[in-house]
Amino acid sequence: LRQAIETINAKLPLLAGIDCAIVTGDLTDHGTPEEYAHFAALMEDLNLPWRAIPGNHDQREAMRSAFADEPWMPISGPIHWMRDFGPFSVIALDTLLEGAHYGELGPEGLAFLDASLAAIGDQPAIVATHHPWMHSGIPAMDADNLRDGAALMKRLEAHPAPLRMISGHVHRAMTGQIGRVTCQIAPATCHSVLTDHQPQTDPQLVLEPGGSTVCRWLDAPGPGLVSD
Repeated sequence: LRQAIETINAKLPLLAGIDCAIVTGDLTDHGTPEEYAHFAALMEDLNLPWRAIPGNHDQREAMRSAFADEPWMPISGPIHWMRDFGPFSVIALDTLLEGAHYGELGPEGLAFLDASLAAIGDQPAIVATHHPWMHSGIPAMDADNLRDGAALMKRLEAHPAPLRMISGHVHRAMTGQIGRVTCQIAPATCHSVLTDHQPQTDPQLVLEPGGSTVCRWLDAPGPGLVSD
């Protein structure tokens, strides 16, 4: 994480107009107060405001307590939030099901998504989750993705404007298309999971070079995102 922050800070002068960073879950390994304090101390060096959602390695109430003063942190319940960035909005969804590796939105999460999509009308949006719905081809990881992703995707498909879904969890950089929705999975700041498409029980952990994808918003007649 420290190296990722240093890389982001170094690249910021080349990328004008960055509003904030979004951490798509797994801020910690075990969700302890000490780990959240360490994460917060590292993030103080990031030259951007940031927001986060929990992943399966987080503990919701410990995370809430650690970041209770952040404007995006709800007082209670799932850690969902939405922010309007002008040309598009970000809808961030808490998929943590404590005690499980897989994710779930549940009725409350789907209701938050419904209300958020209704509020933005025909505005484009980025929907952020920890657990993806797009399958990676890594059986051990796909078994622990978003269990009610079909209900999520049905709602995203019905939205009248362009949508992009960003997630984490898989520890690999991947991009795919589900209907009208472009889905991106971010790599991790630690190990990667090997993509060998073999039906082994356990994921194979490897160390690989880092990387990044830049998605640029273009002011054109047809709104959309271009990945460089």
